[in-house]
Amino acid sequence: MAWALESRVFTLRAGAQETYPVKKYGIFSKLLSTVYKKHEVQRRWGSSLVRNALAESPSGEYQHNLLVPLQQLVEAHIVFCTESAMGHTQEAHPECNARVPAILEGLQKAKLTPEFRHKEVIKIENYDPASADDIAAVHSKSYLRGMEMAMEKACEEGLIYVEGSGPTYATSSTFSESLRAAGAGMALVDSVVAASTMKREPPIGFALVRPPGHHAVPSGPMGFCIFGNIAIAARHAQRKHGLKKILIIDFDVHHGNGTNDAFYDDPDIYFLSTHQAGSYPGTGKIEDTGNGAGEGATLNLPLPGGSGDEAMSAIFHEVIVPAAQRFKPDLILVSAGPAIYNRYILPAGSEYQISSSRALWRSLCVLPGRWLQFKVSL
Repeated sequence: MAWALESRVFTLRAGAQETYPVKKYGIFSKLLSTVYKKHEVQRRWGSSLVRNALAESPSGEYQHNLLVPLQQLVEAHIVFCTESAMGHTQEAHPECNARVPAILEGLQKAKLTPEFRHKEVIKIENYDPASADDIAAVHSKSYLRGMEMAMEKACEEGLIYVEGSGPTYATSSTFSESLRAAGAGMALVDSVVAASTMKREPPIGFALVRPPGHHAVPSGPMGFCIFGNIAIAARHAQRKHGLKKILIIDFDVHHGNGTNDAFYDDPDIYFLSTHQAGSYPGTGKIEDTGNGAGEGATLNLPLPGGSGDEAMSAIFHEVIVPAAQRFKPDLILVSAGPAIYNRYILPAGSEYQISSSRALWRSLCVLPGRWLQFKVSL
């Protein structure tokens, strides 16, 4: 499939013959013709889901590893984890320890927490942090060792910068709290996959964690991000549960360059990003579609500032959905960027994306379906 912007009409092409026009959007200004060639790479995606080892024995030995009884997971609509990382903070910094508590307060005011929703919403407590091996599935071992060593300096100085002259800071608790943030996503993968063996529509997994992660590249930290939380969850799903094909949808003002880089040559993880063109870190060009075996498994959609529901609706239905349908994922992971709520871009479109993503999950992930959303964990 491919996309082209002809004059001021945004169109989706399927093959070389058919063109499906979407109504005119004056906000688009660049031709997307390069994607036409890049995303027509011939690939024979399998039509059937990879069998999950858990499916053969849903009531077997795996259950004792779950932090919530399987029956509770089956009855739940949402299962979530939090990591506020209260020790990882810098005064007056935009990425500080007030973020997660503020969101939790908003959820409580909206009566969306377990005390109001009871068995519909379950919070997972006491989950394990990610291990060194889990982190090394995405990041280099030298970076992992470097972060451990940096904690000694942070203990002495209180606060250090770990991205050269860049903005990413660390405190004495950053390393341990980053492992917990990554572990939250892994615990949710375990829970959603387990529930999917018993129920056609398992609960949504929701990770409300920090430090964030979608800028962290395999070789180091970047853009306030320490470890690639969603990338680590994806690898965990593959390594522990035998899931093969994973779709990651990242929507934020900023391009998720770290997640992009982690899977740029991997044909089994499809990374799809919507972000504001020209924003930090300046990556995520439309022509960046993967490398080697992974060519065609990356789709970057940079949008003009101010794009909203109308533009997002067209992109979601005419671009994202066909791309996902072609890929046929076993699991969908969503990086939900908090910056969009600060009205950088897509202020209302972000909520459209969340609701539409679940509709996409229902249509794609069948027998069983699995959908996991990360919030703040970028």
